[in-house]
Amino acid sequence: MSTAPDPTGTAVQRAREALEGVDLGDPATALPRLREAQELLTAAIDEAMAAAVVEGETLRGAGALAGLSENAVGPRLARTRTLAAYQSEEGRVTAAGVERARYDVEQGRHQPLPPGAVPPAPMRFRPRRPTT
Repeated sequence: MSTAPDPTGTAVQRAREALEGVDLGDPATALPRLREAQELLTAAIDEAMAAAVVEGETLRGAGALAGLSENAVGPRLARTRTLAAYQSEEGRVTAAGVERARYDVEQGRHQPLPPGAVPPAPMRFRPRRPTT
């Protein structure tokens, strides 16, 4: 594939750095660092699932390995550098997209998103009213 840095390894390393900055004695400052680490680990899981399905694992199998339902896998794969280009109009990676990605890898044409390109961010909870 490419010589770009491994997105899974990069996310795990950054999560470690975030966890090193956690001071459990001060929960108010620990929470943002813990949340950052959680988001980075989620990205690492998503990238690892993408690599697994490209290498031959099924969507259901990859989801089971990650502790997710099959329906949760498609949207998460659509946020990965590996499979973002293969998402459907609904913003999911389907079995057809995975087959196309596998074919492109076999043919030497697979082009993951470059390191600077950012896939869409996951949906986040937003309160209706600001809190004080």
